[in-house]
Amino acid sequence: MERSIRFYKNAKHEWYADIPEWAGASGDLQMVEGADDLLNWIAASAGECKLLMADQHFEQAEILELVYVRDENLGGGGDYILETFKGEVKNHRLWLCHVTEFVFKQLPERIYFKALD
Repeated sequence: MERSIRFYKNAKHEWYADIPEWAGASGDLQMVEGADDLLNWIAASAGECKLLMADQHFEQAEILELVYVRDENLGGGGDYILETFKGEVKNHRLWLCHVTEFVFKQLPERIYFKALD
């Protein structure tokens, strides 16, 4: 599965995913626990960015590797690690909540992504 997702900062400079078909609470779309740091690296000083995300490899993709599946009482979803970003070693850990399972219909072992212009 491949999907283009827009991310944006609100007035409080908090990152959110723009997923129009999401029927849950809007707070579920907030990017926290390291995902916000990743978006800051990608967007630089911009207030939004768009990512191509997939559960299958594609050219020039960065890779998030699943390291831990969280129980529902811990927020669900999974903890991922970004070992490198743009060729630089990061070993950055981040959490992607259960919305990830909604988007991909599963919790992917790897999520491939790159910024779109």
